[in-house]
Amino acid sequence: MSYDFLRKVPFNLDDAGIAWVGSTFESLSLRERISQVFILLLLGDRQEDFDLVRRLKPGGITRFFSDDMAYERTQLTSIIDDCPVPPLITADLEGSRQSFAFGTPVLNQLGLAAVDDVDATRQCARILAEEGRALGVRWSFTPVIDINAAFRSAIVGTRSFGSDVARIERHALAHIGGMQENGVAATVKHWPGEGFDDRDQHLVTTVNPLSVDEWEHHFGRLYRTMIDAGVMAVMSGHIAFPAYVRQHVPDAGIEAFRPASISPLLNQKLLREELGFNGLIVSDATEMAGLGSWCDRTEAIPQIIASGCDVILFSIEPEKDMATIAAALCDGTLDGSRFNEAVVRMLGMKASLGLHKRDRPLLAPADDICRYVARPANLELSRSVMMRAPTLVKDTQAVLPLDSVTHRRVLFITNGIKHPLLSRPAEFTLPDLLRKEDFVVTVYEPSLAISPNEFDLVVYAFGDESLLTRSRIFIDWANLAGGLGRALERHWHHIPTVMISFGHPYFLYDAPRVPTYVNAYSTLDGMQAAVVECLMGRRPWNTDSPVDAYCGLDDARY
Repeated sequence: MSYDFLRKVPFNLDDAGIAWVGSTFESLSLRERISQVFILLLLGDRQEDFDLVRRLKPGGITRFFSDDMAYERTQLTSIIDDCPVPPLITADLEGSRQSFAFGTPVLNQLGLAAVDDVDATRQCARILAEEGRALGVRWSFTPVIDINAAFRSAIVGTRSFGSDVARIERHALAHIGGMQENGVAATVKHWPGEGFDDRDQHLVTTVNPLSVDEWEHHFGRLYRTMIDAGVMAVMSGHIAFPAYVRQHVPDAGIEAFRPASISPLLNQKLLREELGFNGLIVSDATEMAGLGSWCDRTEAIPQIIASGCDVILFSIEPEKDMATIAAALCDGTLDGSRFNEAVVRMLGMKASLGLHKRDRPLLAPADDICRYVARPANLELSRSVMMRAPTLVKDTQAVLPLDSVTHRRVLFITNGIKHPLLSRPAEFTLPDLLRKEDFVVTVYEPSLAISPNEFDLVVYAFGDESLLTRSRIFIDWANLAGGLGRALERHWHHIPTVMISFGHPYFLYDAPRVPTYVNAYSTLDGMQAAVVECLMGRRPWNTDSPVDAYCGLDDARY
């Protein structure tokens, strides 16, 4: 087959790179070629999982890193050493709670959109790329270019750059630059565009409801811009785009709702042919119900490659899935030339990132890795960016800035910091930060009597960032208050009240009459410290919200 397409953007391979791709492809057995189109997930520390990856030698792995940097480096080194074709180490470098536990805590996309400084966004992406590269990460599944249109969406929210297409565009370009200029491939997601459906594709096949013309002015503009900028990968989501399908097949019926991840029309015709994307197309995680609810896995796995994706993301039973690909090639369900093209594109990505140059170590030396992780200059830069993000949406009671005399006795009400990988909510540092400011802070218990005689200030704190399988994020008053009766109480008529969201920016929908409301976007300790600085009047509030925090409700403004 011809490899000339690898000379073009975004691969930009020279003769040596082309030669490596060609010789490597020819040297691989069918089983080894099949392995190359899989990226496997490594979560946790079960030795049998690492052993399976070493045995299967996949094209890449995605690692959710622990807080033990030495352990992570040792495991990844052994995997790389066991693979004759260097694997691509991938990660979701989205910032906030997706930052490395041992690295620089970086603000998430919505927080950066609130700051609205493209250089800050580029520098934060640079930090993530540099620290990732020290551990071998060469491919990030970022940036998210979904649009915060449906405010009830629990999956877009803080992961996006907001609701304004122009703002999303400039920050996504900055993120791509910060990644790819530092040797980490960027990925725009989730194709063909999420955010107008308020459901989560982890749980259901979602639908992009726009007309083709509307899509062109929203996602079409964004994807064309990112492709022109040389982004190396696109993640094809479990998202349907019925208007485009019906344009080509008017009587498509249920096929109009086929997920993009297994849609030739959306991957091959729209993305490849019409938008001219020449890079790598990776499916979204294949265990997601957005794919599994559409068809059986034995049908879906070959269709991912047949439809135009080059990489299959994640597998609970990789040996079974690899056998499914082999069977599909054998019976013609999967065309051999399409499969070979996918393998070549994966090898082309590796060569483009320099993985074929064996004289260049993929990980930083063990005795030198600390030079790249949590560097003082990066920590200070990230801290300074976070300080600019807390957004004062409204303060109708004029309670701010706080005063440790006037507002001395504080009631702190929260249901903790929630994350899908945590077995139970984590605790906020905010109460201790307020105590250091000489406030007397009481953490709410359902048995407490609440009155102006007991408290001078009520602070609600929510820690719900937009992450997988949340379905909906809302104020669960009964859970928060500890029962039906207490769920009905609203204290702000008698006690000054501040509601702070360290994540989901739309809680005014559930509490439109709360008098003072703040969006802080991230649950990181640094963001909690930034909020305290603003609460005390030592730092100015940001007032440039990247979304409609009022959720379209006029009464929420008052």
